[in-house]
Amino acid sequence: MTNLHRKGLVLEIPVSQNPNSTLNEGTFVGSSVYDWLFECHGFLHNAILILASLAFVLYLAFKAKKSFRKLSNGRSSIMIAYYGSLWLCSLLNLAWSCLQAWECTPGKELAWNILSLFTTSGMLFLEVSLIAFLLQGNYVGGLEDLTRPFGLSALIVGLDILLKALYLFGFGIPLFIDSSEHSHHMKWSLWAIHRLVLTAIYGLILFMYHSKWRERLPARPAFYKYIVIMFILNALSLFASALTGHGTGFGYWLYSTTIVCYHAFYLPLLYVTFLADFFQEEDLHLESVYYSEMKDAGFFDDDWD
Repeated sequence: MTNLHRKGLVLEIPVSQNPNSTLNEGTFVGSSVYDWLFECHGFLHNAILILASLAFVLYLAFKAKKSFRKLSNGRSSIMIAYYGSLWLCSLLNLAWSCLQAWECTPGKELAWNILSLFTTSGMLFLEVSLIAFLLQGNYVGGLEDLTRPFGLSALIVGLDILLKALYLFGFGIPLFIDSSEHSHHMKWSLWAIHRLVLTAIYGLILFMYHSKWRERLPARPAFYKYIVIMFILNALSLFASALTGHGTGFGYWLYSTTIVCYHAFYLPLLYVTFLADFFQEEDLHLESVYYSEMKDAGFFDDDWD
């Protein structure tokens, strides 16, 4: 619209616009791409999440054929379910990483909260099941001992989902929409309690590693390093949640950093700590079987002559 001022009067002259103009469409697309990359959390935040989650999904896809074959040979239904859960969480995490702009887009709040709820709950399920496996003892009955931790983890995560859904849809508290401008004390109190529980559990396991109960835990350096990393990450997140709840800008930055680290690197850490060892053990087991069969067939009799 063009305004023409004359002797205090305002005359509006309509200016026709072409509804099929490609200029507007290109501007809209360019603005959307710019917002997706640079707005909301910024380019570095989005790039780290997208590249890390995409790289891990591609790695799983590259190893998929070999992994499926090993899981079929092992015939462990629990490990198959755990590997399938890892795949599901990895895909959800990739979608969550690519759709970061939803958090800052009006009208996408509900979709973002639902996606975040299922993504974080899936990752928490894997985390809790591994904690339960570590606490139940040092491979008492083999990998099938994952049955009990699996059921316990499902129960705990189910209750966690109900609690978060109550906060989201009952109290209307935006658990998964973070902003340094608005401090929701109930929200940050919940996250602080959540991180406090996890920090206490990891701290307990660390204490067990340095006490007379260390023999009850798996004697593998990878598990100990995993516990140390998760203890530090949750302790930092607990500290950041407490600071953010009091309106501290540094706390919000630190909390965002811990979230990026968790979503970008937790699933690869879990795979390296737990599943990679399982697949390697399957390789060693198969090599032992092949060696025994060849020895029984007399392939190594000449070595003794």
